[in-house]
Amino acid sequence: MRRYPSDMTDAEWAVVRDALPVPAWLEGRGGQPEGYCHRQMLDAIFYVTDNGIKWRAMPADFPPGTRVYAYFRRWRDQGLVQEFHDRLRGKVRQSEGRDAEPTAAVIDSQSVKGAASVPAATRGYDGGKEINGRRRHVITHTLGLLLVVLVTAGNVTDRQAARILLPRLRERFRKITLVWADGGYTGRLITWAGEKLRLTLEIVKRSDGMKGFVVLPRRWVVERTLGWLMRSRRLVRDFETLPASSEAFIYFSQAMLMSRRLARRTPTAERSQWTVAA
Repeated sequence: MRRYPSDMTDAEWAVVRDALPVPAWLEGRGGQPEGYCHRQMLDAIFYVTDNGIKWRAMPADFPPGTRVYAYFRRWRDQGLVQEFHDRLRGKVRQSEGRDAEPTAAVIDSQSVKGAASVPAATRGYDGGKEINGRRRHVITHTLGLLLVVLVTAGNVTDRQAARILLPRLRERFRKITLVWADGGYTGRLITWAGEKLRLTLEIVKRSDGMKGFVVLPRRWVVERTLGWLMRSRRLVRDFETLPASSEAFIYFSQAMLMSRRLARRTPTAERSQWTVAA
């Protein structure tokens, strides 16, 4: 039974369970079974992501905060959270009738203030946004779901981060040949991406005659994704000592969104809706 709004329903857990990485101990790679079930642990991490609490402020009806953090840290360090996220993303693409691998993407960034827990070595001042903290650089496909994430100090420019992100994108998604971007990615980066990565970087600019808020072609997709992230209170500001922890929370935030979307489309969920309507 759900205790908190962030807890998974049975339909959501059915989706998540099928996307979980296989534990190392089941494949004979060492380790031992968890002391707590995965559903308990993930509900606890989703609670932290959704409500932005401290680990030591974990409600008493969850496993101890130290154990939940150890679980989170293991998933972060072993790349399990990204594997979990990517499996859910593949299921969403299939449910939308899309091919498993995308052919086009959109890149953008978002600056957020850094809390006192963010060390000086990984924070910086974004002069354009006048924000002292960190910057999230993301690439999404055309549905707005994340493909690649990089968290840097706030003074790392879009073009600097793109020289790290785009090779990662090219390595993992060989079918992608077109990436839309805003004016922050102009200059030599376009030529470099074409010559070194065989990627076409197409700039979608805001015209001088535009005033106020205007929905720009293609760019609105990634901007909506960045808006989704801000629904998770843990991501409204960067609280993490390590940028890798920030990236992990971004993946968990998107995993919550995708599991709910997929659960609404399962036959069980559809039958329940018809039963209620009847």
